[in-house]
Amino acid sequence: MDFTVAELTEQVARTTRDFVSQSIRPHVMEWDESQQFPRELFAEMGKLGLMGVMVPEEYGGAGLSYIEYVAIIREVAQVCGSIGLSLAAHNSLCTGHILAFGNEVQKKKYLPGLASGRWLGAWGLTEAGTGSDAGNMRCVAVREGDEWVLNGTKCWITHGRSGDIAVVIARTGEPRAKDNATAFVVERGIKGFSGGKKENKLGMRASETAEMIFDNCRIPDSARLGEVGGGFRQSLKILDGGRISIAALSLGIAKGALQAALQYSKERQQFDQPISHFQGISFKLADMATEIAAAELLTLQAADLKNKGLSVTKQAAMAKYYASETAVRTATEAVQIFGGYGYTKDFPVEKFYRDSKLCTIGEGTSEIQKVVIAREVLKA
Repeated sequence: MDFTVAELTEQVARTTRDFVSQSIRPHVMEWDESQQFPRELFAEMGKLGLMGVMVPEEYGGAGLSYIEYVAIIREVAQVCGSIGLSLAAHNSLCTGHILAFGNEVQKKKYLPGLASGRWLGAWGLTEAGTGSDAGNMRCVAVREGDEWVLNGTKCWITHGRSGDIAVVIARTGEPRAKDNATAFVVERGIKGFSGGKKENKLGMRASETAEMIFDNCRIPDSARLGEVGGGFRQSLKILDGGRISIAALSLGIAKGALQAALQYSKERQQFDQPISHFQGISFKLADMATEIAAAELLTLQAADLKNKGLSVTKQAAMAKYYASETAVRTATEAVQIFGGYGYTKDFPVEKFYRDSKLCTIGEGTSEIQKVVIAREVLKA
């Protein structure tokens, strides 16, 4: 692996950084306090190619690699984890699933709208009683001729209300049976498909998280992604890529928290000197910087393997696990360095602290990542 940052990657990062500075930074706390999901922002990001980062140009995307994708998510999350989360869910999950498993007709129908930001994507796997136990999902699809009838509820869905296009994994076989789930594309506006409760969250408050409800929702068989029964296997592959995006999200949050703490430690005076001169503070900064560097290398390694089309299950789980835990530790220490000020909304570390925790939960908890890693290590 070449550790030199490519000119294209730096250019993409710089363009994203400029956009974030102008269009996101001024509104971060306003959106967070009001829990406002800024839907119009994503149309603007679509114009920059940020909504179809890995989508080939023939389908209207930017045609970039996972390395550039990591840089984009990282830059956004350094300022606002909420927008980074929504951007990651749109690209990695919904758009990524259609790109990976859709047929040519489906790709031409959905990818241009998703890549342009005209449509917002959602992805539904999780249910209230079946988080990690996806094989026992209650949302079912029953075939009736050339149609499928969906019934059930998905929860904790990013863009569950606002998403225009949703990839939904529903059970089409017996509970916990092999190959018992199938993936479908469901368009907003179709009868029987509605948004449910919007969650009132600790962090990531400007990223919409809500239920998706299916009540005798009829969709054509042409909306099915891949073969019947292949939905769960597809989901595992999609989650491999999604975990890289959460690692990048974690990395951005950690870098934002470190930068804020570093700057504050140089400015804050105690006993006639900056607090950064005290070993208790400087050692915290050293630990934070070291863990972030390690998390970044793990994330880039996983992205590099993904680009090469190699197995990324273990590396993606490692990157997601380590980077997300690093984000929490870094944000916690940043608040500590700020002291009482860090506990107020006047400084950014309070929000980094709240946002960071989701990274250890979404797209597979830290405990699930360790299950995946252990299985891969033992297999080797």
